[in-house]
Amino acid sequence: MESIKSQSYEVHLGELAEAALRQHIAKKNYSKVFLLVDENTKMHCLPVFKKILDHPIDSIFEIQSGEENKHIQTCLEIWEKLSGHDGDRKSLLINLGGGVITDLGGFVASTFKRGIDFINIPTTLLSMVDASIGGKTGVDLGALKNQIGVINQPQMVLVFTEFLKTLDPRQVVSGYAEMLKHGLIKDAPYWDELKTQGNFTDAKSIQRSIALKNDVVLQDPTEQGLRKILNFGHTLGHAIESYCLENPNKKTLLHGEAIAAGMILEGYLSHELKGLSRLSVQEIKETFSQHFEPVELDDDDIKAILKLLKYDKKNSHGDINFVLLQSIGDAVTDVKVPGELFYKAFAYYKE
Repeated sequence: MESIKSQSYEVHLGELAEAALRQHIAKKNYSKVFLLVDENTKMHCLPVFKKILDHPIDSIFEIQSGEENKHIQTCLEIWEKLSGHDGDRKSLLINLGGGVITDLGGFVASTFKRGIDFINIPTTLLSMVDASIGGKTGVDLGALKNQIGVINQPQMVLVFTEFLKTLDPRQVVSGYAEMLKHGLIKDAPYWDELKTQGNFTDAKSIQRSIALKNDVVLQDPTEQGLRKILNFGHTLGHAIESYCLENPNKKTLLHGEAIAAGMILEGYLSHELKGLSRLSVQEIKETFSQHFEPVELDDDDIKAILKLLKYDKKNSHGDINFVLLQSIGDAVTDVKVPGELFYKAFAYYKE
């Protein structure tokens, strides 16, 4: 399967990924090779990865899985371990895991000794098609998503679809949400294909999603304009995710579960403000409702979620900026939403 070339690195899949990793390690002559895992990837993915790498690993650092561990204290622990194990500027950090591992590991590598090389090996569908691509690294600030971080590119991203067999179905479906988003913002035929497709974990679909995101990132690497379309569903979705993360009475949501809710809500806003057809709004709602349970939200929950919008990274000069759809496959950025429409959107979501 053909590799995908980004700015300064490539995304390799399958056998090409294995060959690329071995060639890179042999060529670069790293002083140390470190590996970052969580308890799940240590158990399910590490044995397979050791055979693929075929090179000694100097130290393996383990963190706890889950968004609640994606914070600066975890970074501090890894920085101290890197230092304690004689890491230097010629060291390599390999991030083997989902979006928390690749986001946090990339940030740790980008800031240790003012930057060491890192390689992302995503093990969840979400991280394969989204989190590990595009150079965004960082951590949360309390429950607020991705407030601290830098854009810095990995040496390469390696995708091995066999790791998907280690996931529970809920994790797989979480990644499906981001794949559907790629169709909604940029590729209507892909949306049509994905929403009716029984198997979305095949290498062809994964490669297509990666290529769609990569094409956007190449045109706007630092998110000055076009790249913002990748945030469709994320303004309200991140607020919902953050709210449920910090509220002990709410079920903690996976990223894709929160973004699915966000896309239904922002689909409704698209109809009200950008002319997205009512038929398309209903199609979006029905598609996500087939795969994701509705998030139970009362009026107090909604008020608290809307207060969190002020922390969204796309905001500028006090304005909350949304990505909305003019039609399926055609997104626009920097749309300001009147406050009363939020409540109408949540009312539609709960219907």
